[in-house]
Amino acid sequence: MLKHMLTIAFRSVRKHRSSFVINLVGLSTGLAFAFLLYLWIQDERAVDKFHVNDERLYQVLQKSTENSQIRILENTQGPLSEAMEKDLPEVEKSVTVMNLEREGMDITMKSGEESFKSACLFSSRTFFEVFTFPLIQGESAAVLKEKNSVVISEDMALKLFGTTEAALGKPIEWSAFGVDHLSAVTGVFKNVDPRSTLQFDVVLTKQKLIEDVWTNGASWNNTGPQTYLLLTEGVDVTAFNKKIERYIDRYQNGNIFSLFIRKYSDAYLYGNYEDGEQAGGRITYVRLFSAIAFLLLLIASINFMNLSTAKVAGRMKEIGIKKLLGSGRRSLIYQFLGESILVTFVAAVIALVLVSVLIPQFNFITGKQLALQYAPSQLFAFFSLTLITGILAGSYPALYLSGFKPLVTLKGKLEGKIGQFLVRKGFVIFQFVVSFVLIVSVLIVYQQIEFARNKPVGYEKEHVVYFNLEGRAFEHKKTLFEEIKKVPGVIQAGGISQTLITEDGGSSTYGLEWPGKDASRNIDFMVRSVDENLISTLGIRLDEGKTFSTDLGDNASYLLLNETAAAVMGLTDPVGTKVTFWGEEKTVLGVVKDFHTASIHQPIAPLVFYYNPEQIGMAMVRIREGSAHDVIAELHRLYSTWNSGYTLDLKFLEESFRAQYVAEEQTLVLAKYFALLTILISCLGLFGLAAFDTERRTKEIGIRKVLGASVAGIVRLLSKDFVKLVLIAIVIASPLAWWIMNDWLRGFAYRIDIQWWIFAMAGLVAVVIAVLTVSSQAVKAALTNPVDSLRDE
Repeated sequence: MLKHMLTIAFRSVRKHRSSFVINLVGLSTGLAFAFLLYLWIQDERAVDKFHVNDERLYQVLQKSTENSQIRILENTQGPLSEAMEKDLPEVEKSVTVMNLEREGMDITMKSGEESFKSACLFSSRTFFEVFTFPLIQGESAAVLKEKNSVVISEDMALKLFGTTEAALGKPIEWSAFGVDHLSAVTGVFKNVDPRSTLQFDVVLTKQKLIEDVWTNGASWNNTGPQTYLLLTEGVDVTAFNKKIERYIDRYQNGNIFSLFIRKYSDAYLYGNYEDGEQAGGRITYVRLFSAIAFLLLLIASINFMNLSTAKVAGRMKEIGIKKLLGSGRRSLIYQFLGESILVTFVAAVIALVLVSVLIPQFNFITGKQLALQYAPSQLFAFFSLTLITGILAGSYPALYLSGFKPLVTLKGKLEGKIGQFLVRKGFVIFQFVVSFVLIVSVLIVYQQIEFARNKPVGYEKEHVVYFNLEGRAFEHKKTLFEEIKKVPGVIQAGGISQTLITEDGGSSTYGLEWPGKDASRNIDFMVRSVDENLISTLGIRLDEGKTFSTDLGDNASYLLLNETAAAVMGLTDPVGTKVTFWGEEKTVLGVVKDFHTASIHQPIAPLVFYYNPEQIGMAMVRIREGSAHDVIAELHRLYSTWNSGYTLDLKFLEESFRAQYVAEEQTLVLAKYFALLTILISCLGLFGLAAFDTERRTKEIGIRKVLGASVAGIVRLLSKDFVKLVLIAIVIASPLAWWIMNDWLRGFAYRIDIQWWIFAMAGLVAVVIAVLTVSSQAVKAALTNPVDSLRDE
């Protein structure tokens, strides 16, 4: 039976080569891109899921209310984790993690003559017990027990010491905030899984952090680290959240933070909050690309349906004879489904080749490390995807073709049932609805990204480079800055404690008091220490008052605010206002114009600049346009003069700012590919329907030509119905596209308005593509000799 069905299917393929090739192109490209998206979706869903204790591993988050808006903060108080483990029986173990890279600060590691930047975490001793980062050397409970312990990655151990065993006990020198430290290797861990949101090469101890690096880290009045909990079995999370809501009140009077926990592995996909409620995250992209994968396969299947039914005239006698010889409808359905599945599996082989060719480029676009491994799970998924597509593609043709009456089919005449024509036209409308939505999406995403790139940020980010100060460069920063300013091509150089570009770089309101402050309100300020040249280096504009300067005398007695900070503090005349800043009285010296420190997803944060040269850990240098190459070379030379054992890690401020939009740029590139692919496959479907319509109207065209109709007139006649279908699709798709993209734009605090011309442009593109596609068939039909068309009449 199966052999017979395959034989018939192969004969049909040979007989209808052109439609077979078109179906093969549509199905293979659809399957290839759908499978690429499947690999991407699986990888996204696997992020942080590899931890053995995944179901019991949670992160502690803080809520703060400001102007009736609830904000969610990942940074917590330094002592929080140990206190919760001690006080709460539901907590089996706790971990504090401080990731300085989030604050734009590097750690430089040194061993012998080698030095390099590394991704470093400071953590409490339970880190390797709670998280599943397997150790090659050392015991999880002991590797971070001593203050001067350091645990390094397998790659680092091999690079520095040759083997992982040889690394144990070896000293490693490292530098943070310009101060050198010495630690001994107590463990080596396997290289971190790329599906981990925590990416690091080195783990140092929390004890070292709070005693020698960040001495305020042990205070309940400062936030910075992240807190993670391993709960005991069977804990009711809802009840636990209610229990810990006011937990900090035990340790701090006047606390205005509330706590709750979130499953650690949920943070990657469900990390966004709006007014205190979970509001998606990267799960939005997972759902979007899942929908696109499904639509690609559906559109490719619709093509198969249209092309199969368009060629029905050539198979009517075959169907009639089989019915007269006793073939039932079920056997015909099996035959047509078999043909569909056969074509789909041939397409699947081509799709696998396409996937293997395209996957490096796909990884480059998405930043992933996907691989076609031919593992049983991957092969099963691909086989299932192919089988479902084959059945879906063949279902309508099988039901349609098997339903003809034998006498009608033997005459070779088509039954023009309105319902059947409407189904085919409905398929085309659906295809162009999807195409139109994707075209509109590409245009709007492109506009929003361009808006983000070109929106004035409030300071001059172009031609500015920055780098961390370490070792002797940190100790003698004043002299170094003077030498930098003398370099030809340098306009100005200034210092700051840490980078301005951050999504979460604030301290709490505990450090700042001012007249009329409402004790019930919590305001999160972004706080940075700067020198007298930082403002002019970045071209930050002054709104009122003055800025720090060498002529001022005692700069340390003053603060600078941005406009947002002055507004949220309720200061109508801020300059000269006396405030208390971390226990010291300060005077507001001036107010700077608001400027963006984060992406335009976030509103501008209240900002405080204070003067403390000792805390300057980063240099920012403005370079004259066209001088970058020479200046950078000289900066490397200068830095190596001061720090022979350190490598200058220099970055461009503009590039760091643009890096905040990587996800949007990846979405744009993928959307472009998917839009082009959808249009291509939709055109194949339209081609199929045009072929069917031309075939159905062959005699009508012949009669019109005999009566004097021109080629152009016949082309217009055959094209206008299809243009109507595309216009109907545009009418249906326009509100859908507006709703989808308006919802996407809600994720930006600063966004474009959706303009009418975007829909007009997308509609024009869709109509032109449709006309060109249909015209190829229309011209062919119009040029046919009418004698051939009317021969049977």
